[in-house]
Amino acid sequence: MTKPQKGPAPGYELAIFDFDGTLADSFPFFVSIIDTLADRYSFKRVDREEVEMLRGRSPRELMSHLGIASWKLPMVAQGFMALMRERIEEIPLFDEVDTTLSYLTERGIVVALVSSNAHENIARVLGASCRHFSHFECGASIFGKASRLRRVLRRAGIASTAAIYIGDQPTDHEAAKSACLAFGAVAWGYGTREALGRLAPEEEFASVPDLRRIAGNTV
Repeated sequence: MTKPQKGPAPGYELAIFDFDGTLADSFPFFVSIIDTLADRYSFKRVDREEVEMLRGRSPRELMSHLGIASWKLPMVAQGFMALMRERIEEIPLFDEVDTTLSYLTERGIVVALVSSNAHENIARVLGASCRHFSHFECGASIFGKASRLRRVLRRAGIASTAAIYIGDQPTDHEAAKSACLAFGAVAWGYGTREALGRLAPEEEFASVPDLRRIAGNTV
């Protein structure tokens, strides 16, 4: 990515968050189970030296590299969520997520979540932090988040021009653009800073506390 902005973010009333890699530090867990999923759903295993290179690929490029047919994707996603449910204690929130969400809501920002993960997994990982969210849209297809974003906008009664979707993958950027939202790229998730930076996101966040700029205040 380019150097993250340091000034206040302009005029956002609604902050919609992705979950995995944005709020929850689930990438190490994903790496630990990828070969289990590969064996179960008959796609290529991942060499550990490949991991960093693959983080720079888009989900479509990753699917192509691993040989995951599009029709298998829902099954792979369900398998990932089922394994996470069994080992949910291995999935922490990133440091300062709760205090940052509290900071935003205390300043009048409506906070929502759109994720491909299951609501049960999300609620268990968020724990008490669920209280900050006014809207949840869970279980979305990786490539089907745009309709969920539009649903949140309708429920919140907030214009797309006053909302931002914050995520860690190129598909999050695609969904935001399809729903006419600003996109905020985080530097700590599944995607690399360089890959996300090439998408020219409206906002770039270097750390979890940096998300406080959404409220229009300099950190």
